[in-house]
Amino acid sequence: MSEFVIPGIRSTAASTADRVFPLERATRLKTEFARVFSQHLGNLESGARFETECILVTGQSGSGKTREIAELLKRFNASGIPLPGGRPARFAECILSGTQSWKDLGRNTIRALEYPLNDKARLTQAEIWERVVTEARLAGVVGIHYDEAQHIFRKKNEADRLAILDSFKTLMKSHDWPLILIFSGVPELEDYLRQEPQLHRLVNRIEFEDVSLPEDYDTVHEIVGSYALQAGLEVDEAILTEDFYHRLATAGAFRWGLIIKLTIGAVGVARVARAVELQVGHFIDAWVSKTQANRAATPFTHRAYETMYRKDHPFLEALRQ
Repeated sequence: MSEFVIPGIRSTAASTADRVFPLERATRLKTEFARVFSQHLGNLESGARFETECILVTGQSGSGKTREIAELLKRFNASGIPLPGGRPARFAECILSGTQSWKDLGRNTIRALEYPLNDKARLTQAEIWERVVTEARLAGVVGIHYDEAQHIFRKKNEADRLAILDSFKTLMKSHDWPLILIFSGVPELEDYLRQEPQLHRLVNRIEFEDVSLPEDYDTVHEIVGSYALQAGLEVDEAILTEDFYHRLATAGAFRWGLIIKLTIGAVGVARVARAVELQVGHFIDAWVSKTQANRAATPFTHRAYETMYRKDHPFLEALRQ
């Protein structure tokens, strides 16, 4: 075995990479997605011109938006739903960054459709988006997920933001092949979309809410237990308390995705140690490894953990914020 491979960490990652814990929000997301797609499919079958809708998924960084949407689209693409003409419907995915212009957005979008656009191709904004629509229709792509969409709007002037919004609107209102859009990002994203009224009226919103205690104690308990069980570990009784679950929620900034990542990290530590049960110490070890904090000053050990670690700055002590 290579000196650069830790078997316990490797096996934990391999067994959890494709697993998404079934939170209630996944049902809400699937229901709204199914409604929008069903309406879109019916419109395609009618042969009439139409404008489609978009879905806006917002939540704090680390809430698990990307993973939930990726899992949904993975199942959708595997379902092979036939479109008029017989092609299977599928969704494409595109990650946005703050350095992109409207032309970069178009290039990255068309590449997400697996079309090899040459960097030196001289195309206008209209030509790029016409090419996107054409390639999407040929490939049976009914929509595109733009992840971390807030980044493309930040630090841009009003004219540049409106050009990007207009590009999105063009995709949804295309006469040839309207495309469903899914935007995911932090809550500020809706403020940007609101700047284009014609686009914003087509938005359907889903918010990924933070953990709420004591209402969500049972769900946090189920998360810890299920990941331990999958790894073949018992759970130490010291973990099975509301005090520990509150500490774990605080450590994860009350964001579901971070809580799950911390649990997976602790399970990995336990497997490296060849432990037979998951213990509080494994969570402490995972936290110290990530933050280099003193073991006495972690959310799992410090008496004043609630004031020491706050929701708006994950993994940072209040004094370092």
